[in-house]
Amino acid sequence: MADLTKQAYKNTEFTDAQLSEFSKCIDNPSYFLNTYFTIQHPTKGSMIYKAYEYQNELVNSYHNYRYSISMLGRQMGKSTTAAGYLLWYAMFVPDQTILIAAHKYSGAQEIMHRIRYAYELCPDYIRCGVISYNKGSIEFDNGSRIIAQATTENTGRGLSISLLYADEFAFVRPTIAKEFWTSISPTLATGGKAIITSTPNLDDDQFALIWQGGIKTVDEFGNETEVGVNGFRAYKAVWSQHPDRDDKWASEEKGRVGVERFLREHECEFVAFDETLVDSVKLSQFRGIEPLRKTGQIRWYDSIKKGNTYVVGLDPAMGTGGDNAAIQVWSLPEMNQVAEWQHNKTDMRGQVKTLYDILHILKEELKELGNKSPEIYWSVENNSLGEAALILIEEMDEDKFPGEFLHEPKKRGASRSIRKGFTTTYKTKITACMKMKSWIESDKMTPISKNLIREFKTFVAKGKSYEAKLGETDDLVSATLLCVRQIQVISRFDEQYEELLGESLDTNDDYDEPLPMVF
Repeated sequence: MADLTKQAYKNTEFTDAQLSEFSKCIDNPSYFLNTYFTIQHPTKGSMIYKAYEYQNELVNSYHNYRYSISMLGRQMGKSTTAAGYLLWYAMFVPDQTILIAAHKYSGAQEIMHRIRYAYELCPDYIRCGVISYNKGSIEFDNGSRIIAQATTENTGRGLSISLLYADEFAFVRPTIAKEFWTSISPTLATGGKAIITSTPNLDDDQFALIWQGGIKTVDEFGNETEVGVNGFRAYKAVWSQHPDRDDKWASEEKGRVGVERFLREHECEFVAFDETLVDSVKLSQFRGIEPLRKTGQIRWYDSIKKGNTYVVGLDPAMGTGGDNAAIQVWSLPEMNQVAEWQHNKTDMRGQVKTLYDILHILKEELKELGNKSPEIYWSVENNSLGEAALILIEEMDEDKFPGEFLHEPKKRGASRSIRKGFTTTYKTKITACMKMKSWIESDKMTPISKNLIREFKTFVAKGKSYEAKLGETDDLVSATLLCVRQIQVISRFDEQYEELLGESLDTNDDYDEPLPMVF
């Protein structure tokens, strides 16, 4: 690298001292940043960047490892440090294509602004010449270039990228982040470097998945390794490592932003940003487990136990590639998540057949355990698409479905016969949401599948109700809500569950008591 870069300065008129300074920068990005990288400070104006200890470690991570992922708190200088390293890399490593991918284009432009500002204030004997100088790109006369773009599914596609810098990657929409990473990874695999930095957001988005791989630094023999199992070097810096911050600062900041936001923004804990139904700090404690077994596409997370009661809920969908159809299975009295199923391309008959199969598995395994009269309850959401499910259940002969088909309790005084299944209205949804929230936050109900936990982390307030964030799904949550409503019905005629689960789900008791029977 040094020989190639020095060649460009062979016939210059610079002094020996200037060339000596240039040589010090060639293989030492930290020296360049601390000596020649100029930044704009909001109160101090222009000043030479002086890295704190954690920022020097950050630069070393960028420089010494092919793949680097860093998680830092807010206002810790991560984007500025990255901008300085990118400028050094472009000027001192010839023939490189550097891509800045920020979660918004304005963010990418801001990083480019810092690079241009620092470049313009570099002395002539340090900076490389340019042949193209724009807001969104810079091309240097050594063959290197820097390109800034917003992160989309196709960002970087078609470019031969030497170095990728992904800024605030945790805040790119999860579906876009996943597609972007799938698209860009083959390019990096041929020899490119990657630098990813962010403050944390969700604990199962693409940033979190890469981070989790980066912190797994023990090989199969139990030896500590420098990089994680995915090849990334993980580095973390929190507020207390900033020399200008102390306990007094932290206390005042917590008072301004609240404990949850402080944990996420400054302690770098994976705490959901939006107003989730379930307390985001509580959600951050859930890790999720892998299924104990699978039967087809059905994932089982708990063993079937003799004497337990099982509740199964189907939230149907079109089955044409849009929303998922989902089934949840929960047990009583422990209120454990037992199994789940979801798919967006299974037609309605397949969805009902999967429900049928789950009920038969429960019945047969309970009988093998010696439970002669297994208590199994099941139902479907009967809104719109649910009508097709009800027709199919009738066609397949409802009596052949093991367990008791639970329905919405009939209100007192209602003359019409009840409709099978459960109808979701604003009132029934919000009351079920509040009950589920209470049970989860009081540790009576614990989601353990990674998919369900992920949906809870993106199940947020919208208007007066709750639903999935844009681009996310909430079908597993909806199926769980259906189980919650069934459990409430069961608790009305079973004293042990009524005492265990507490108050009624509904705000009034104007329903006739159901009398389900298990055959």
